[in-house]
Amino acid sequence: MQFNQNMLSGLNGIIPGGISVEDFTAITKTNSIDSQKILDWYIKTGIGTKQENKYYFEDGDKLKAAIELIKNGGPLDEISIMINWKDFEGLVAEILYSKNFAIIKNLILTKPRMEIDVIGIRLGVAMLIDCKHWKRYSSSTLSSAVKKQIARTKHYILKTPGAIAVPVIVTLYHDKIDFIDKVPIVPIFQFSSFVDEFYGNLDQMNTMGTKLGA
Repeated sequence: MQFNQNMLSGLNGIIPGGISVEDFTAITKTNSIDSQKILDWYIKTGIGTKQENKYYFEDGDKLKAAIELIKNGGPLDEISIMINWKDFEGLVAEILYSKNFAIIKNLILTKPRMEIDVIGIRLGVAMLIDCKHWKRYSSSTLSSAVKKQIARTKHYILKTPGAIAVPVIVTLYHDKIDFIDKVPIVPIFQFSSFVDEFYGNLDQMNTMGTKLGA
């Protein structure tokens, strides 16, 4: 199905539980014909189920729909705005998974306690990602986030013998890839291409690991 703006609005109508075409139309502010098309597209794509005149969705279906919209040419930045921080982490993990990375989500490290949002591992290198679903942030806020992610990465290296890891920040609102202390700040809409070029750019990043003497 070719992407259109109504499909973007349709993400708001993916609510756990049963929803009728009429309710979906009211929530998404689309017309009933488009609502029917969008709902039927969800079912055809394996998102949700239909029983009689209602469509039933579960937790996670909104993220699945967002990913399908991206695959169909939808704007990654606009779609990201419409999902919450947990979905945002899921979207980052899904992009990594689609590129054959092994995924760990919400890893808790102890002594001291730290949490890493998403880890993607491939070819012996771990990408440690902090997902920032902020609407606004200053350079000082980003610098602080980078320092914390570097600390998490060092902690991860200590807890994971032989590991090589790179701290990365993925943001929702940002116009281009920046670097602070050699840590990439990557807008979500550029994350897919960043991953594609990741291994060729390791020398430009704050790559840490026991094998590297870090």
